[in-house]
Amino acid sequence: MTSSFKLTWNGTQAVLQKAADALTDVLSPPAGAISLTKDDPAVEDEAAEWRLDAYFDVRPDVNAVDTLLGEHGGLGAANVEELPDIDWVAHSLEGLGVVRCGRFVLYGVHDADKLPGEDNDIPIRIDANQAFGTGHHPTTSGCLMLLDRFAGFAPKNVFDLGCGSAILAIAAAKLWGRSILASDIDERSVEIAAENAVLNDVADKVSAVAAAGFDHEQISTAAPFDFVFANILAGPLAELAPAMADHVQKNGRVMLAGLMTEQADGVIAAYNAAGFRLINRLDQPTWPVLLFVRQ
Repeated sequence: MTSSFKLTWNGTQAVLQKAADALTDVLSPPAGAISLTKDDPAVEDEAAEWRLDAYFDVRPDVNAVDTLLGEHGGLGAANVEELPDIDWVAHSLEGLGVVRCGRFVLYGVHDADKLPGEDNDIPIRIDANQAFGTGHHPTTSGCLMLLDRFAGFAPKNVFDLGCGSAILAIAAAKLWGRSILASDIDERSVEIAAENAVLNDVADKVSAVAAAGFDHEQISTAAPFDFVFANILAGPLAELAPAMADHVQKNGRVMLAGLMTEQADGVIAAYNAAGFRLINRLDQPTWPVLLFVRQ
């Protein structure tokens, strides 16, 4: 996707992170790419000045954006800039660097020479593309950090629902040496998931299909699963709870992300009603990760 407009704000990291989350997860249509950077990397103070850049392929409704961000952090009006027609998704991701989530180390091709190379590291290469999931968003990194605790737990039948760039499917394939089924409602994401599986030498273990929820013959045939990832949004997560119960075996685990802190109680209630019990959670600012077992 190419973008032709950039909106910019300055402020503290905490305020700008809330704004970035709103621009990608609440605004419709969302920003195509987000970049959050510190103006002076040498300054460590929490009040240090940061800059948020949001890229759009068409001119956004600036009034709608200002109203939204007034409700999510109280930011003032954005500076709007028209840009040359280049791939700003890739451009905004190139400088994000290496991300460590437990033993998982995510990097782009431009950072291959910066890998720490520790013995227990599990490297995952994810280059800039249009599918959600680079490891920089706390929903993805949170799932990886919680997944890192499961090295000794090797489920046999794993499904990554709403896989995006397939980071979680690739991580699970590398951690457990298992074949992983992945799906996404967006066909381009499915293509990118397959490309990423090749880049990470797990093309023989990760297969991806285009599907909404569990609506695909290959998913139905593979069920019931004993481990499911679903890193999507709170509304769909809650709606899928009954179908999740139908496709997860007894004592199977389900890891949920994409919900915000204030939405957690509603999602937990939906899964409790469907026969799941919350057994672990990773709490981080704004974006918790929930782990359930089917009873």
